[in-house]
Amino acid sequence: MRLTSIHTYPVKACHRVDHDRIQVEPWGLSGDRHWMVVDANGLRVTQPQHAGLVHIEPRFSDGVLTLRAAGHPDLQVPVPDAGEPLKVIAGRSVVVASAAGPAADAWLARVLDRPVRLAYLKPTHRASGTPVGDSYPLLLTNEASLAAVNDWIAESGSAEGPVPMTRFRPNVVVTGVPPWAEDDWRGGRIRIGSVPFRVGKGCDRCVVTTIDQDTAEQGHEPLRTLARHRNINQELLFGVYLIPDAPGEIAVDDPVTVLD
Repeated sequence: MRLTSIHTYPVKACHRVDHDRIQVEPWGLSGDRHWMVVDANGLRVTQPQHAGLVHIEPRFSDGVLTLRAAGHPDLQVPVPDAGEPLKVIAGRSVVVASAAGPAADAWLARVLDRPVRLAYLKPTHRASGTPVGDSYPLLLTNEASLAAVNDWIAESGSAEGPVPMTRFRPNVVVTGVPPWAEDDWRGGRIRIGSVPFRVGKGCDRCVVTTIDQDTAEQGHEPLRTLARHRNINQELLFGVYLIPDAPGEIAVDDPVTVLD
């Protein structure tokens, strides 16, 4: 089994960044999901509320977030040293983040055509291994499991398939094991390259998987197919969560080993 791709999402709900290699930190992959877009009430803005988030392409390097969107000038946003405290409601979590500043808010408002703000959450908020609004620091998916889903979609006669792995917004993708092998890893440990991880629960999928992560077009798949074939205890499962057991670096083509 080996690692075939690595992805981060510097701004939650926005476009992904693909990596050849990356540093693993106690709270997840370096630069992953430390920023989020919130509305005037501090509620995190999600793709089902505004699918246009997929058109915002963030990059994070050397303490600076760069935001890009077609038809708009790039904007560079430094990590706020002591920004305005901003109460953020993300799912069932409520935290105090830092406001990125009026320039970022104005840029996002123009791109999304609605009043929003950009919030930065320090990695230390996630040091316990549980990022705000998510169950675990990393999400792993299996290429063979995606192939099984796409076979089911084809068998159903749906015109929406095949769907790409990007619909599931994983952090790490593996190949070389049968479909749903990852189900058996839950509660155990794996190693990617030299970095060990604990394997958490399966990921219960939501309507985000029906949104094309490049065009923002929305359909019914793969959620409809998961509801027929992967409804386990009222959860539509695809992928498993990981928790780093140690820091280190992982890279595409690293071996992936089940430890226990």
